[in-house]
Amino acid sequence: MMRRKVVQSIVAVLLLFLIVTIALPKAADHVGLTVHEWGTFTSVAGAKGDAVAWRTYGGPGDLPCFVDRFGGFKGGLFGNVRMETPVLYFYGSRDLTAHIKVLFPAGTFTEWYPKATTSRSYNALEWRAVQIYPEAVTEFPVEIGRSHYYAARETDAAPLQVGAQKEKFLFYRGVGTIPLPVATKVVHDDKIVVDKVGADPVNGVILFENRGETRRYLLAGNLQNEITFDSKSLQSNWARLPRDLERILIDQGLYQKEARAMIETWRDAWFEEGTRLFYIVPKRAIDSILPLDIQPAPSQIARVFVGRMEIITPDVQDRVIQALAKNDRVTLEKFGRFLEPIAKRAGLKSPLLDSIYSNAAAQASTCGHP
Repeated sequence: MMRRKVVQSIVAVLLLFLIVTIALPKAADHVGLTVHEWGTFTSVAGAKGDAVAWRTYGGPGDLPCFVDRFGGFKGGLFGNVRMETPVLYFYGSRDLTAHIKVLFPAGTFTEWYPKATTSRSYNALEWRAVQIYPEAVTEFPVEIGRSHYYAARETDAAPLQVGAQKEKFLFYRGVGTIPLPVATKVVHDDKIVVDKVGADPVNGVILFENRGETRRYLLAGNLQNEITFDSKSLQSNWARLPRDLERILIDQGLYQKEARAMIETWRDAWFEEGTRLFYIVPKRAIDSILPLDIQPAPSQIARVFVGRMEIITPDVQDRVIQALAKNDRVTLEKFGRFLEPIAKRAGLKSPLLDSIYSNAAAQASTCGHP
């Protein structure tokens, strides 16, 4: 009798397990969904090396007007990081409906597309009922004028649709104050020290310099503790830099077309006048800064963010000082959104600078290019 009860109990447990298994949604590996994401964290190194607060949106608009924007005045937003053009790509073998939510606890989402539901404080975005169509052939919205936005479409990702809006990816941007994994400071005119902050190793470290259209760089690779760059050792064969960046991005999990799309998106901005550090933000930091939830859960996900830290060297400060003394507005405007932190570091104030800042802030509230 006892044995029969044991057998009955085992059978009951097995039946319950079978019922629950059938009732549960398909497992992630059966969904066959792969998600890849890339983006950029842009910051400015302060005198002590840590990223400082700056008016991150002090520059002309570079997004199409169909992109949604938050309700505030972004030209007045301050933070230590401008989170630029994260895009989410989706790959699968069949049509699928997904629900995606991304949080930015220490920041503000300022732009996104397609249309999403936002929290009142703009620190959460939610795309409901995202229709993913791997075999679809569709046209995406385009406006007259150049933009950083369109190059991101040059991949094999599945077209998607949210409501009536169609796109090749989910897009968002923002600004926040977040911990970064590196600190960078100038110790002498030609020495730059980079320190790792936190426990995770930092990969893909590159120092780049564009001084008067002379472009040079040095690939340092992985940062375990601290590294000192000597600007005299930078290589003049900078044409190899896009290939080095592409290889780094692929090693971090992106497909080749995704890596190339990212580089093409930011080619003009990454290689503009100035000195800057590039690095790969550790994945654990990304997941903490930007928690991402995708349902159904993908079977594979890669999140690759490039950190860009602008370094204000003595040479850059001297050039701004000289341009201001000559009332040279054209030269000053070449420093773009970084002019304000450069001038602040050099202790500069003037009506001309105030005029440039105001003009840049006004342009930041517009969309597209003339």
